Amino acid sequence: MTESKLAILSMDFAVKVLKLCENIKGHYSLINQLERSATSIGANIREANYAHGKADFIAKLQISLKECYETEYWLELMQKAEIITDTATNSLLHDCGTIRRILIASINTAKARR
Repeated sequence: MTESKLAILSMDFAVKVLKLCENIKGHYSLINQLERSATSIGANIREANYAHGKADFIAKLQISLKECYETEYWLELMQKAEIITDTATNSLLHDCGTIRRILIASINTAKARR
């Protein structure tokens, strides 16, 4: 899967998270954290496409991966606290997991080609 496909998946994921957050009342600090980490995934993938060399490219993808893990945490926390439904959470966790797996593969490939 190409980086542009990863960029599309991460953008679509961020949009889904933003739309979900529009419907949640209260819990502003949690919503802020979720929105920040979810949108950071795609932002760092986009930055990776304009990296200053292989090491910078890998670093940006690793930041995206870290943000993926953080986003999963916020989703799981909000699900456990019954702030968002299991249906919404499971769908987003699936999408986030897909992005995470692609990021891991991309990072491993980039490292192998270094």
